Amino acid sequence: MSIRGIYVPMVTPFDANNQIDVATLKTLTQTLIDAGVHGLVVCGTTGEYYTFSDEERELVLSTVAEIAKGKVALMAGVNDLSTEGSAKKAQRAQELGYESLMLAPPPYSLPSQEGVIAHFNQVAETTDLPIVMYNFPARTGISIDFETVEQLAKHPKIVGIKESSGDFSRALSMLQANWDDFTVVCGCDDQPVDYFFWGAGAWIAGAANVFPAEQVAIYNATQAGNWDEAKKLMSQIYPVIHSMESGDYNQKAKLGCVKGTIAVGGVRTPLANLGEADKTEFLNLLAQA
Repeated sequence: MSIRGIYVPMVTPFDANNQIDVATLKTLTQTLIDAGVHGLVVCGTTGEYYTFSDEERELVLSTVAEIAKGKVALMAGVNDLSTEGSAKKAQRAQELGYESLMLAPPPYSLPSQEGVIAHFNQVAETTDLPIVMYNFPARTGISIDFETVEQLAKHPKIVGIKESSGDFSRALSMLQANWDDFTVVCGCDDQPVDYFFWGAGAWIAGAANVFPAEQVAIYNATQAGNWDEAKKLMSQIYPVIHSMESGDYNQKAKLGCVKGTIAVGGVRTPLANLGEADKTEFLNLLAQA
């Protein structure tokens, strides 16, 4: 499977009682499809998957699949504290019609690189779906080493890595490696033009909840070799993206959802909603983008 284009790790709309707002989730799904994105990532970090009950997870996955299946690529986040938990989530995603998976090393346990390899191999053996690894050491506490990526890239079901370390030198080393049938995916919202210049296949961007059409336009410009246009488009949205990357990412992705036109509610604890002053500051940035 080739991972190409703009994939949106979707926010999860909540109502006034902090329950999943199914109607708004359907609206958001269709809005992102209409904006031209290439794929949706459901139950990812931006979606606050770690707050879901089993029933809520099922509801979110099935609702998005109902709207999006056959229209855009569907990827399910299957992170869990245990490898067995990730494997069960992978199997259920496949049953619901998802076409690929995104998987990070388990957080909190701080596995060795040997444990990371065992984790990905074990999940890969329990599903037919291709897996995109997710390297986000700020969230998981460990990094997937270059040599580990190199070894796992040989597995036929492990087809890429979303690189969210923020270290572009590391990303460049993987892009230069030219591993067969393996895609390096931009996971840093302030670096996509750099990634695409060096041949990255896709950008999985929480900020695409805010700027779906704009990020598709950036991708299209880079694929056409129009780097001046890509730079101009990125410069227009950069202040908002920089603000998101600087802190309270999920809160800002929800506040600015499709440039502030879709009300998706607040965040669940342990995240805290933005105060009024921070909301105003962010919305002012958004208005200028």
